[in-house]
Amino acid sequence: MLDIILDHKTIRKYKSTLIDKQLLNKILDCGIRASNTGNMQTYSIIISTQKEIKEKLWEAHFKQNMVLQAPVILTFCADFNRFNKWCLQRKALPGYDNFLSFFNAAIDALLVSQNITLAAESYNLGVCYLGTTTYNADKIVEILGLPKGVVPVTTLVVGYPDENPGLTDRLPVDAVIHNEIYKDYSNEDIDKFYYEKENSDLTEELLKTNNKETLAQIFTDNRYKKSDNVLFSRKFLDTITKQGFMNNAN
Repeated sequence: MLDIILDHKTIRKYKSTLIDKQLLNKILDCGIRASNTGNMQTYSIIISTQKEIKEKLWEAHFKQNMVLQAPVILTFCADFNRFNKWCLQRKALPGYDNFLSFFNAAIDALLVSQNITLAAESYNLGVCYLGTTTYNADKIVEILGLPKGVVPVTTLVVGYPDENPGLTDRLPVDAVIHNEIYKDYSNEDIDKFYYEKENSDLTEELLKTNNKETLAQIFTDNRYKKSDNVLFSRKFLDTITKQGFMNNAN
């Protein structure tokens, strides 16, 4: 299992080979064994395999072709709809229409998605997380018919790889580990921890392609611009509100 974790790769090209239903169910079983808040399991997983649904999801995910290529698309949702209904049918009054409840349910869904990632990769399947889920959550709500109390938080593309990319670079362990208490980063720490990433062949190519002086500028000016962050933050907050999770009054 350690080798599977250390060899994790993001796969963006897939074969059309279908995933056996028994295998998929086994992987999903591994997913729901993940830790969760209060053993409430406030999440749902939407399996999309039909062409017409995948085409709509492809549009919502900024037309990333792997959504069409891979045989299975899994959308992970924070879901208090089911739990709320259970409470009401058992003479209990639920109080889960607030941001904290959404946050806990979102964490639960993400933990499940990581379990599924590890299980899928153990069977030689490839995966790719789609961050565009939160960018266009409102569209995905409509496409998948999600009721109030349900918000999509991430998506996994799952299938047999049609490529074998190298490992994506990571910061050294020392960059993200703090012993006992948080130790803030000095200028020297930043230089040391980002040295390898900034001096890779890939970064050199990116700087030329994007006509930038530093790798950080590619992130701030191209990939994750402030204007985009604000726009999609507003959209996602609107979706969370419409789905019934922003009642933060007494």
